[in-house]
Amino acid sequence: MQKRIITLLFAIAPAIASTPAETAIRKAQEEIAKKADYFPNYNALAMAYARRARETSDVAFYAMAEATLKKSFALAPENYEGLKVETWLLLGRHEFAKAREVAARLNRQTPDDVTVYGYLADANAELGNYEEAVEAAQWMLNLRPGNVPGLTRAAYLRELHGDLEGAVEFMQQAYDSTPYQELEDRAWLLTQMAHLHLAAGRLAEAEKFAMGALGVFPDYHYALGVLGQVRMEQKRYEEAVGLFQKRYAAAPHAENLFTVGEALEHAGRHEEAARAFAEFERQALKESELADNANHELMAYYTDYAHQPEKAQRIAERELTRRHDAFTLAAYAWSLAGTGDYQQAGVEMQKALAFGLKDTRVLEHARAIAEHSATVE
Repeated sequence: MQKRIITLLFAIAPAIASTPAETAIRKAQEEIAKKADYFPNYNALAMAYARRARETSDVAFYAMAEATLKKSFALAPENYEGLKVETWLLLGRHEFAKAREVAARLNRQTPDDVTVYGYLADANAELGNYEEAVEAAQWMLNLRPGNVPGLTRAAYLRELHGDLEGAVEFMQQAYDSTPYQELEDRAWLLTQMAHLHLAAGRLAEAEKFAMGALGVFPDYHYALGVLGQVRMEQKRYEEAVGLFQKRYAAAPHAENLFTVGEALEHAGRHEEAARAFAEFERQALKESELADNANHELMAYYTDYAHQPEKAQRIAERELTRRHDAFTLAAYAWSLAGTGDYQQAGVEMQKALAFGLKDTRVLEHARAIAEHSATVE
């Protein structure tokens, strides 16, 4: 099956005249024009805007979705489907604790809604409540075996627990079950498979799937990012710079600028890297107190490039008041190592690795901490 899909990846894709989200937006607007007092139409439009936000990485669509959702609640306060859209938006804004709270309330109201279990899985995974996330994903597959949202959540959780092959298997099943016309969904799934192959060290496979995603959805920002990571691993740094710059132009977020700086630094373009990092720091600090932030990248910058691990540690401690996921714990451990506190760094890193995470950078940091600790002993 994998060989069949890889062959299909490079079939000439038709030009995208209208994306799935754009089509959904237009249809919802048409329905509102016909019946402006029917609240489900506003829910549909809000969700379509949210999907467009994922397609483009343009947060303005989240604001449009929120404004539209207010119209739904004005017509039918606290309506169930509207609250589901609100939960999606909360997740998109990285307000994971609040999303978990709303999703839990919806789950008590309708305990067999697969979508709500998906939101519980997402929120709990980001908060570091991995047992609860696994339970929610399992409920999704129990209620509706083989459903695509359940498979993708299960795949992500398998990845977090170190089962990369199982994660690829589930993503492949999800891809096989996704309708052909859902271009962005298919591109997202191909990008996730590219990411998983990259995590497993299979650069050729990662490249094929990333290129396939770009064939399905040209200039897809997520796929540009993964392909850039592949080029970094291949030490093709100039190509990585180009891909990361293209992604940042399409999705001008601080975390995307950080990767531009990294690639420029590896390419030996140190002055340009310094300028990119300086602008990244400015942007990241501006949003550091917000839920949707670039704090993980900011911690990496202060530890690895600016050599100011105390700043990284302070940011990590603040982030840990919001979430205890493996990546935040690992970033905290690395900042502690940067300050010379290898003993506590080892303790915190073990907490991060307890879930089975096999992220390449995290494992490199874990080895460095362990080696230094052994030397000291």
